[in-house]
Amino acid sequence: MPTRKDAYTLMTSHVQNISLQRHMLSVEAAMRAYARSYGEDEELWGITGLLHDCDYEEYPDLHQHTQVAAVWLGDAGYDKRIIYAILAHNDLNLETHPRTNLLSKALYACDEITGMITATALVRPDKRIHGLEVSSVRKKMKAKGFAAGVNREDLVKGAEELGVDLNEHIAFVIAAMSAVAEDLGLAGIAV
Repeated sequence: MPTRKDAYTLMTSHVQNISLQRHMLSVEAAMRAYARSYGEDEELWGITGLLHDCDYEEYPDLHQHTQVAAVWLGDAGYDKRIIYAILAHNDLNLETHPRTNLLSKALYACDEITGMITATALVRPDKRIHGLEVSSVRKKMKAKGFAAGVNREDLVKGAEELGVDLNEHIAFVIAAMSAVAEDLGLAGIAV
């Protein structure tokens, strides 16, 4: 199977947008943390998170998104479990790729919440994820105009499908993202 370095090269060859790259790095961090927590294959879970939106910049139409990535990843020899989970995180594929396994459920749960956490951290005066409280994220979730691209229903549904409390899920993902804050542009600025 291709390595994490191979996956990173694939991702950056198709994604030029730094924010989207950072989103995928955020999901990778969360997925690695969940893999450790569940005693799963950290490399496999991390690569799944890293590549989950690798086709989105070039193919943002949800009917193509993940379908194109599945072809790329299949051709490059990626594990079928990675491809399945990536297909399953797009709700349009649920008929053929239902989220019936832990990897798929975790990817779906981590995807949107990383966006909400990032947006919440970036509006803090110091732009740091360190010290970000769950209550701050929950408050921003209620603000309709804030991070409008983040689907609030998916945030709730993701935690439910994974079988975790939403507040605990947010705290867990904040901690995972904090470990790589510099890579995510969330290490803060001098104020």
